Amino acid sequence: MAVGTELLLGQIADTNSAWLGEHLAANGVASHFHQAVGDNHDRITLALRTALARSDGVIMCGGLGPTQDDITREAIAEVMNVPLVRGQAIVDVIAGFFKGRGRTMSDNNARQADVPQGAAIIPQVAGTAPGLICPVGNKVVYAVPGVPYEMAEMFERGILPDLRARMAESGEESGVIASRVLRTWGASESGLAESLQDRVDALDAAGEVTLAFLASGIEGIKVRITARARTAADVTALLDKEDAEVRRAIEARLGDIVFGVDDESAGYHQRHTSWHWSAGVGAASVGSDATESDVEGSDGTPGSATNAAGFLAAPKASSARGSTPARSAQSRSQSMARFVSCPAFDCSSSNSMCL
Repeated sequence: MAVGTELLLGQIADTNSAWLGEHLAANGVASHFHQAVGDNHDRITLALRTALARSDGVIMCGGLGPTQDDITREAIAEVMNVPLVRGQAIVDVIAGFFKGRGRTMSDNNARQADVPQGAAIIPQVAGTAPGLICPVGNKVVYAVPGVPYEMAEMFERGILPDLRARMAESGEESGVIASRVLRTWGASESGLAESLQDRVDALDAAGEVTLAFLASGIEGIKVRITARARTAADVTALLDKEDAEVRRAIEARLGDIVFGVDDESAGYHQRHTSWHWSAGVGAASVGSDATESDVEGSDGTPGSATNAAGFLAAPKASSARGSTPARSAQSRSQSMARFVSCPAFDCSSSNSMCL
């Protein structure tokens, strides 16, 4: 749960939730919900009660500062139905933090030493606000500062060890959750999903691996494979197996349209296979008569078919990766070329890709 009205106003992006989701998954902890709430006591308590009703643990980021709108502590105390207790040892640490910088602590900084009765603290080492570990029945609420580097440090040092201990106590193995993204070009999202329907049904029954689809505009359609296993080696084996199954199913229905994995782009494959696409500038041919031109790509490589929007897609004459079959390179370049031959991005055209 990200706390802060500035998040709702779009003044800053919630990078903390993305970071936490990634690192929870890497440690085998499933993150089922993300939510943001403004600096309002009633709405924070409502959001926290909702979160506890559907999850075993909640991580709250933000609202632990010294100002009047920093009310995460008060909201947690209300949900726990306990008073706040000011810890003098915490006040002394905060005062020492300021003294070490030649400054005097303001009185309102003492608010950061208020702890819900029965909660444990995660001592602060990078800022003035300690984190909190708050038991709520058989569930737990963690509260950490919203400053990203403070949040990350407290997660590694305080939250993650406590989470692991609680999971072990309940007999749940943490394991590893990992994902692999296959990047495709030349098929619609619905067509891709239809080609993998049998795989989705089989995986739903097995429960170890899931598939998801993401339309990414000019990056094509992505297929995300997510697996959970006890060890990194086990999860990699599951991903490898499903990777092969997914490619086989796609190729049987739609041809060889997978052009990359994870962060690999078509520009990456320009250097390793027989085709590429990248961003270019200037006017060039549009339509089925697009040909090789002298326009230079974003990576400085000449000789790419270009359309008026400056997007390039064309086959290359040679391959730097000997293991890439010529047929695959030709198939991929043909798939990419559909975009070039789309007249003025007319999405009603039978050979165009919707952006």
